[in-house]
Amino acid sequence: MSDIISFEPATGAELWRGTIGDVDAEVAAARAGWSTWAARPLTYRIETMRRFANVVRARHDDFAEVIARETGKPLWEARTEVDTVIAKVDLSVSAYADRTAQRRLDAPMGSRMALRHKPHGVLAVLGPYNFPAHLPNGHIVPALIAGNAVVFKPSEKTPATGAFLIDCYRGAGVPEECIRLVLGGPDEGRALADHDGIDGLLFTGSARTGIALNRAFAEKPEKILALEMGGNNPIVVWDTPDLYAAAILIIQSAYTTAGQRCTAARRLIVDEKLYEPLIEQLNGLLNRLIVGAPHDDPAPFMGPVIDNETADQLTESFLALLMRGGRPVRHLERPDASKPFLLPSMIDMTSVSDRPDMELFGPILQVVRTATFDEAIAEANNTRYGLSASLISQTPALYDRFWAGARAGIVNWNRPTNGASSAAPFGGIGWSGNHRPSAYYAADYCAYPVVSNEADAARASIGIGLRNA
Repeated sequence: MSDIISFEPATGAELWRGTIGDVDAEVAAARAGWSTWAARPLTYRIETMRRFANVVRARHDDFAEVIARETGKPLWEARTEVDTVIAKVDLSVSAYADRTAQRRLDAPMGSRMALRHKPHGVLAVLGPYNFPAHLPNGHIVPALIAGNAVVFKPSEKTPATGAFLIDCYRGAGVPEECIRLVLGGPDEGRALADHDGIDGLLFTGSARTGIALNRAFAEKPEKILALEMGGNNPIVVWDTPDLYAAAILIIQSAYTTAGQRCTAARRLIVDEKLYEPLIEQLNGLLNRLIVGAPHDDPAPFMGPVIDNETADQLTESFLALLMRGGRPVRHLERPDASKPFLLPSMIDMTSVSDRPDMELFGPILQVVRTATFDEAIAEANNTRYGLSASLISQTPALYDRFWAGARAGIVNWNRPTNGASSAAPFGGIGWSGNHRPSAYYAADYCAYPVVSNEADAARASIGIGLRNA
């Protein structure tokens, strides 16, 4: 078997290498072992997950170092990601108790009705590169609590983080047969998704891949499929006096993690009367924004995108927007052609009638000016996606209209489009998902409800429709 190699985006240096996995062998191991794990008491599985949190806590610095070097994100952000991995355990325990609790229901004739939940069996998890620990962990922890075995394939761009995460599960005592790692690229991902031995697939990634998976699973209704596919997210600025604060919220929304968040703001929709002063505030802040390597001092706000290929594609996308008639506000600059560092960019697309509806996964913000608030809402909804939307305004009545009219699973007011809480459901509509929200609601797709009508003894009669004996 050949190796898979991980390189540091910030330096180009080799970070880690491992052997491409055998999908059949990993699924077979999970199938052979999951029922033993499922038969363990819920309290045992929860306690194992709490040990996992302690293992991650003890290895916090090493974990953050791997994430930072492999993704290129600043060390402070990598540390925050490790914090979310730890916090996920208690949140998932609470969510499982809330969303899948055992219940007794009223039933007739002295019987009783019981509601309980069972695990699906073997669940495949396909992870992304932008949050290579937090996002797959958000699937894996609730899946293991519910009693499933997991076969995890990390992104081929972040295999070291995936391997580190699996080591932490095993270090906590999760049986090896119940937490399996498949290293590889798209071929291994397709093989895992198509495998007859899995009972479901939990996916975070691009709409293109998610739609292909949705199509493939259309003939497999017996398998659970949960899709989280990103967004073309709007942030609307209207009737607000503090444009400096608005500019900070826009920058946090559009450029945190170098724009590589599914909830990142891709489109700034602004009252045309506020456009010039808002752009002035944005440019003033962006001129001060530090873009750098994970360990730079002073700490950078954002690092590079994941690799040079991605940087090339984003550069081509920005040029394509220019060719359509977009007016550059800040060009997408690349200080070093040999490395994937990109500076935050903005492009005014107001005069472009056929604005492309796509998720440009990087530090590119498209700007659209509108004359009325109704036009702003219509423009916010001018997308097939529906993950996140935010309004910056001092007027509660405008937020009421925005909340009612915005088509998104996350609708914020005077807050960034990103930074969603794991204590709430996370998901969208349209091309952003398939109505299987994750985070707090992940328990819903990790176990299925079983309703039982029960009585201690068999008692039955037929009152109508029998001839006399």
